[in-house]
Formats: sequence, structure tokens, C-alpha cells
Amino acid sequence: MDSQNRDANPIIKLRTLYNSLRASEQKVADYINVHPEEIIYLSISALADKCGVSEASVIRLCKVLGYEGYQALKISMARSLIAPVKYIHEEIEEGDDLDKITQKVMVADMKAIEDTLKILDRAEVGRAIDAMSNARKIEFYGLGGSAPVAFDAQHKFLRHGIPCIAYNDSHMQIMSASMLGKGDVVVGISHSGSTIDIVDSLKIASKSGAETICITSSENSPITKVTSIKLIISARELTYRPEPMASRIAQLAVIDVLSVGVALKREGQVVSNIEKSREALIKKRY
Repeated sequence: MDSQNRDANPIIKLRTLYNSLRASEQKVADYINVHPEEIIYLSISALADKCGVSEASVIRLCKVLGYEGYQALKISMARSLIAPVKYIHEEIEEGDDLDKITQKVMVADMKAIEDTLKILDRAEVGRAIDAMSNARKIEFYGLGGSAPVAFDAQHKFLRHGIPCIAYNDSHMQIMSASMLGKGDVVVGISHSGSTIDIVDSLKIASKSGAETICITSSENSPITKVTSIKLIISARELTYRPEPMASRIAQLAVIDVLSVGVALKREGQVVSNIEKSREALIKKRY
């Protein structure tokens, strides 16, 4: 896509090309015209569901408009609708002083946890805790902003007496996933739920016989299609932004819930391991 086409307002392009679109593509165009700002936060699966069409129809519309795919359309929409400062944080306005910045960032983080508490499916949480408590091995997969969450999970679950490891390299993820089997558990962490490498690794882990769990903000995203246990968090952030903030806090909170839940089911062993860890760490402190 050349720079002129890339920078053109996608709404104008939609209206210009509308009469030449297929019926299914027109449904998507109609939805975008009425809800332009909402598109920025929707996954391709969610948009397709809202329009009553297939994901292929959404992709075709993107191609007709001159975009390589749905993510490119969303980026173009954001350029047209969102002030550049919003790429840094959704709540920040130009001219905000330090007090307002501090308050807005903290409130957004707290809101993400509060909203996640309201929507988090307790039955799914219970299934995840049961699977992880009885796991032969647990692997955590995360890329980009979700990678630190995966490593935080490894740090917490290390003391539970279950072999565990976190991978933030897509090649290592897919290689390890192919060698898993029955009794193993994989937790895939992705804000958008549309990261191809994470989805592919979970798909392979599932085919290998492992139990698969996802932690994501998008209920109808591709990652939910390849996992058996789905933990949905709430955080309204630009899904393509490279450094999610509030969603990461919500992800960490869910990891804490899972960690405490598993620890209670393995209380004797976990308490013993905590004592061992404490003794081993004594020499690391003054």
C-alpha cells in the first residue's frame, strides 16, 4: 500500500467504494460507519460476529480498501480518529499535569482490575486451577508486553512443586509445544488474542495432548478458538499498541488468583517449598 493510500481517511474510502462492495462487505462497512471509534478496540472475530459475517468478509473489505489486513485498517482508523497522545495512554490529554497523569494512570489500572473482577468466569478459573494443580508440567507463553507476565507466573509457580517454565521466544514456544503431552498445561497470555505465534503454539500444544488456557482481553479472538479454558479480562486499550498497560495489570492479577488457588490445593508442599526458598535466599541479603 503506497503512503497516499495508507494515510487516506478509511471512512471516506468506505463511502467512495460502498456501491461496489459485496453485500457481506457492506454490512461491515455499515457497522464501521456507525461505530468508527469502536473498531479500534475490536478483534477481527468480534467485528465479524457483530456484523453477522465471516472473518473472510472483513479481510476482503480491508483488501478492497487497500490495506494488507485488519490490523492495518485499525491503525489507519486510529490515525484518523485518535490524538497522537492517546498512543501513549488512552486517558491522557494534551496539557495534563503530573498530578492528572498520575491519577489517570492509577485509576485506569484499578478500573481494569475492578472490571475484570466483574466479568471473570469463576467456573473457568476453577477449571484452570484444577488443571494446573494436577499438571505434570506448566508452560507460560507471552510475547511483547505479555512476556513479563509469563515470567512473573513462572516465578510464582516455581514454589508450587510443579515443573514450570516461561517462554518469550516464538520458536522456543512452538518447539516446546510440539513435545508436550497429556498431563501438561500451557497458559497463553495475549491482550489482543490475535498474536499469530501464540495462537499457533497453543494449537500445537492442544494437538500434542496438553491442556490449554488463555488469558486475553478479547472474548471472540483467535486465541479463544484454540484453548479449552478461557480467562477473559477487561481492559480498554488499543489492541495493537506495543506496550499495553492496564491489561498487563489485570493479567498479573489473574496470575495471582491462579497461583493462590493452586497453592491452596497443594498447601503442604507449597508451604514446605516456601520455607526452603526462604532459607536458600537468606545468604542473598544483608
